[in-house]
Amino acid sequence: MDIQLTALHWVYLAFIVFIMTLLIKRRDTSLICVVGIFTLGLLATESLSGSVSGVFNSFIYATKELIGTIFIISIIVAMSRILIITGVNEMMVSPLTRFIRTPALAFWGIGLIMMVTSWFFWPSPGVALIGAVLLPVAVRVGLPALGAAMAMNLFGHGIALSGDYIIQGAPKLTADAAGLPVADVMQASIPLVIVMGLVTTVVAFWMMRRDMKRGTWRDGLVESGVGTGPGSTESSAQVRLPKQLKRWLAVIIPLLFAADVAAMFVLDLQGGDATALIGGTAVLILIAVTLIAHRNRGLEQTTAYLIEGFQFGFRVFGPVIPIAAFFYLGDAAFTELFGKTLPDGSHGIVNDLGVALANHVPLNDAIGAVTLTVTGAITGLDGSGFSGISLAGSVAQLFASAIGTGADTLTALGQVAAIWVGGGTLIPWALIPAAAICGVNPFELARRNLKPVLIGLAVTTIVAIFLI
Repeated sequence: MDIQLTALHWVYLAFIVFIMTLLIKRRDTSLICVVGIFTLGLLATESLSGSVSGVFNSFIYATKELIGTIFIISIIVAMSRILIITGVNEMMVSPLTRFIRTPALAFWGIGLIMMVTSWFFWPSPGVALIGAVLLPVAVRVGLPALGAAMAMNLFGHGIALSGDYIIQGAPKLTADAAGLPVADVMQASIPLVIVMGLVTTVVAFWMMRRDMKRGTWRDGLVESGVGTGPGSTESSAQVRLPKQLKRWLAVIIPLLFAADVAAMFVLDLQGGDATALIGGTAVLILIAVTLIAHRNRGLEQTTAYLIEGFQFGFRVFGPVIPIAAFFYLGDAAFTELFGKTLPDGSHGIVNDLGVALANHVPLNDAIGAVTLTVTGAITGLDGSGFSGISLAGSVAQLFASAIGTGADTLTALGQVAAIWVGGGTLIPWALIPAAAICGVNPFELARRNLKPVLIGLAVTTIVAIFLI
């Protein structure tokens, strides 16, 4: 059905183009998104008070949609903090260090451990949890510090975060923006995450070994060195626990999360239900370990760790909320906030634009896939990875409406591209956690990651074309 496009549609599209232009120039887009919300509200309500109220209400709407994701990340960071301070994190990964005997085993071992850890603890806390313990072992067997940083980075901020199958923060954002169930986006992302992960890590490892043999490898070490990052052994010595107790906790905590994963499969928990199970488990672990470690100060310290976790969560998602608020207006949020102001038969601004595009532009699978990869990569240029994936979801919905198929694959492709670029593999200021732990220059780490990630994106895009 041909929908009549109105000024609302054109203004929304103009702001999307403007936002993408700013992202290319590496400028912040939060203010522009607020102006976009205000402008759309003014056109819809023809009321200054209505448009001003719409800005605030859109923030409330976006926060309600994102609150589960913000809370789970905050709680996991809070739990990670007590595990680092007590040294339980060291005990959790120490059995794995005996298998790291060669540079190759160190690279792939650190990467796989980082990937699994990041599924449950998020990549930045994951770097802190395992970096200080595994890095000295890796360097001792001949893996350069920069190689260890690459492994942690590509497997954690790349593979684990782009799929995000346990916490499900990334697929929640993109699925909501695309108007799809979270499970559909997650399922569609599996082959793309596998291809992207395999191609990128194999190319990165091959290039590292090649340059080491040629003698052209530069480690990019900085004076801060190992042990200065958030997971340093200096911080982990602040609270001492008996070795036997730490050993028991190091066994029990992974078993609890393994039980959560088993429960997800048995009870068919997905999305918010799966997140709630992980989050509740993390809260209980946080409370138990804090009470054991701090004893009489346990009540106060539990609150202190929660505050620290929530400060981290809202600092990360502060710039995401106004951006997500704008892109939610492309779907159901617009009618909820501004009433029935779209034409009869409209299914949302983005969907209407997609139908119009299909009627006037000969889009095909290849053009759609390439455009989604480029769009996702551009949204990642701000170094967040999360702030722009709502845009990727909206564009995927628009293109899928035009092509007539492939909404889940296009959405997943945009998510993978956005997070690999912005989540912490190519943008120097997003690489700081891994670079700080390993004592290497974040710009050198970004330079090392560039070719493998670009090759991976190209191959993944080709695969996505065949999957649409």
